[in-house]
Amino acid sequence: MGKFYTALGLMSGTSLDGVDVSIINSDGVRDYSVVLNKFYEYENELYEKIIELRANILNSNDLKRYFSKIKSLEKEITLFNAQAVNETLKLTKQKIEVIGFHGQTIFHDAENSVTKQLGDGRLLSQLTKKNIVYNFRQNDIKNGGEGAPLSPIYHLVLIKALFSENKVKIPVSILNIGGIANITKIDKDFKITSRDIGPGNCLIDKWIRKNSDKLFDKDGNFAQKGKIDKFIFDQYLDNYYYSKINSKRSLDTNDFDISFAKGLSL
Repeated sequence: MGKFYTALGLMSGTSLDGVDVSIINSDGVRDYSVVLNKFYEYENELYEKIIELRANILNSNDLKRYFSKIKSLEKEITLFNAQAVNETLKLTKQKIEVIGFHGQTIFHDAENSVTKQLGDGRLLSQLTKKNIVYNFRQNDIKNGGEGAPLSPIYHLVLIKALFSENKVKIPVSILNIGGIANITKIDKDFKITSRDIGPGNCLIDKWIRKNSDKLFDKDGNFAQKGKIDKFIFDQYLDNYYYSKINSKRSLDTNDFDISFAKGLSL
């Protein structure tokens, strides 16, 4: 059995709605327990800044073009995460040994080994007085990966824990639906394979933001009122979607757009 750590994790997804904070105890291999989970929603002004910046960064050259805006927004996001950490730590007496800091993804291009997350790990360390682990995606790319998906590492620990309690059988597959959807396959020897498989909520989120005053389709209320335009849907799948997901193991929200639905009502 390895050393157990009490770790705090910070996660900002492609939905751009805020920061999830979790504290867990784990050996990082097969055992873990949850201490607490909290969610901190972005203020509307910060949310709008992230949306605008991400929409402007379509290639790696844009990262240079908007360098000053990126640095400014990165500081704001880091300060927000620091506040989330400090507020969460008030709720527990657990001693946090390490903080995992994902940052807010604004661009991902695995084909050219470029990925950009907003979040200053050094500044966060100064503000929280804690050890920070960050640059997960960049380090994965440096070691031959694509920088995404990262959730399979957690999936493996989760399945090992559940398997030891006879709560799950293997082999098993886990579907994780965020802005982008990814799947993890775990075989009988606990070997994992994983890949992104297409858009999760990013398309419906973008559609709702563009065509209403809402930020997302809460409880699917808009979607369940609609009717499928099968012609447009089939055209999109045949001409665009399958070629995209077959050619990449990791995807970005910029890999998909809603132009195919132009002209449709909300």
